[in-house]
Amino acid sequence: MMNRLFGKPKHEGNALQTLDKLNETLEMLEKKEKVLLKKAGQEVEKAKEYTRAKNKRAAIQCLKRKRLYEQQVEQLGNFQLRIHDQMIMLEGAKATTETVDALRSGASAMKAMQKATNIDDVDKTMDEINEQTENMKQIQEALSTPLGAAADFDEDELEAELEELEGAELEEQLLQPTTPMPSVPGRQPVRPAAAKRTAEEEELAALQAEMAL
Repeated sequence: MMNRLFGKPKHEGNALQTLDKLNETLEMLEKKEKVLLKKAGQEVEKAKEYTRAKNKRAAIQCLKRKRLYEQQVEQLGNFQLRIHDQMIMLEGAKATTETVDALRSGASAMKAMQKATNIDDVDKTMDEINEQTENMKQIQEALSTPLGAAADFDEDELEAELEELEGAELEEQLLQPTTPMPSVPGRQPVRPAAAKRTAEEEELAALQAEMAL
């Protein structure tokens, strides 16, 4: 958001421009290398033709030019290696700078938050919470305390009365006559019904007779 409003930092913009320039230079060197390799190959073909024509002098000249092209190709390869090395170092430096900027921003934000909330405010807030909690506890205890005639009741007497009621209830249950349980008339074992097999046996016999024919 801040980058869109105020643009990227100056050092980041410079790094990006430098990387773009290095990429352009690298592409240019690669194109030149391809051209030189093509020319070196052409000189080899010419040297073969002169050799077939028994023109040794011209063939040697072609090979000399081929070697010159190869030297230039080797030089361009060294240039490309230097550029690659420079790009790697620049990208690493850019990443380091961005990391430091991010850490610096985080530290500033944390400092601002700590400034907005100091330890004295936190302690004061906690004291207020503890005081309110204690007040609420006292209110709840006051509300649960019996008032009026209920406050004069003796808990021990109430428990003794409850025990007497439980004992009387148990004695009443023991004095009640026990009624015999009705006897369940015995059941005669049910014999399984004989399986009806006459029709099936007849059909099976008919099939066996038919198959025997």
